[in-house]
Amino acid sequence: MQPDQHATTAGSLPPVVNQLPARRYDLDWLRVGAILILLFYHTGMIYVSWGWHIKSTEHSQPMEEVMRWLHRWRMPLLFFISGAGTYFALRKRSYGGYAGERVRRLFVPLVFGMFVIVPPQIYIEWLFRGRFSGNYAEFYPNVFGFEPYHDGGTGGAFSWHHLWFVCYLFFYSLLSIPVFRWLRTSAGQRFTDRVGRLLARPGGAMWLVGLLWLNDVALGSFFPNETHALINDWAYFMKNLIIFWLGYLLISRRDFWQIIADQRRFFLAGTLICTLFLYGSRAMLTEEAIDGSTLIRTLYSFNSLGLTWFSVLATVAYGYRYLNVNRPILPYLNEAVYPFYILHQTVIVVVGYYVLTRTGLGVYSGFLTVSFGSLAVCIAIYWLLIRPFWLTRLLFGMK
Repeated sequence: MQPDQHATTAGSLPPVVNQLPARRYDLDWLRVGAILILLFYHTGMIYVSWGWHIKSTEHSQPMEEVMRWLHRWRMPLLFFISGAGTYFALRKRSYGGYAGERVRRLFVPLVFGMFVIVPPQIYIEWLFRGRFSGNYAEFYPNVFGFEPYHDGGTGGAFSWHHLWFVCYLFFYSLLSIPVFRWLRTSAGQRFTDRVGRLLARPGGAMWLVGLLWLNDVALGSFFPNETHALINDWAYFMKNLIIFWLGYLLISRRDFWQIIADQRRFFLAGTLICTLFLYGSRAMLTEEAIDGSTLIRTLYSFNSLGLTWFSVLATVAYGYRYLNVNRPILPYLNEAVYPFYILHQTVIVVVGYYVLTRTGLGVYSGFLTVSFGSLAVCIAIYWLLIRPFWLTRLLFGMK
């Protein structure tokens, strides 16, 4: 029996004749690239005006403007790729097996990270802000107070920090199982057929941004800010869940792949138009003017969602066109990228603290030092302490 062919019996899945390869190498390359960019993005948080765990007294406005665009693209792309990866995972696992694998690869590293990986970030932030002056052994019992951390280093020492992505992905994976089961039914396949007819229109996939706009209208006014705290982040939670679902859906048929790749110039044009609107509106209007008008704020928000969706589509389309090739190094990078994600922000905070407090480096020299120093430290920790041992592999979610 071929991987995508199923006998039709009572209660079974309908036949699916669409033959797909075992994986999309372009998605692997894009995942590696996005997480590497994330290291530079989080280093940049030290040197822009936005709040973060440690801050330089000098800021770079050009860096901030680049990061403003990256913020709308980087995490949605990772959620889209995760949804796509879920489709491939469910081709070779039962739903129960998939759920168990998600517990092992997401929930276990999340709990481990909250007690081992994240606390050093909070300790360094408390030192940096003058809230604490003792050593790490004296600080660590604060974690077991289970008092939630708050932005600015206030509150307690219990948090998932950058591991919010792992937490959200864990919930998405389990909550989506009924959706993915339904998509494999006859009704779900008819729905997928309708999506296919939309995709076949010139730039048709761009219309799916309407789902993100509807979510923004329904939840955006109630939950206007990204908190990554789950319980008060429902607009952002649902936005990325929709993108996760779309990643699954748009990867589920091979003809969709080629349609999206063939329409890549539409997606690029949409991305460029939204980018011009983003920076043009910011050049002409102040933050107060944008926030003070419901109409302008809605247009700005809709444009941001358009930029998010069109840039993800463009990235995936161009990726399939030019990156869907295997290379000997790719399996090693693909294995390392998840532990690298779990590690990277803690390493940046520690290295950044010493650069800020022990050197006189400026914005750009400091940025390069922290970025490449953190990259080297992450590689060394992975290669020497994580990859060789079964326990650390388990704790970092490796296969």
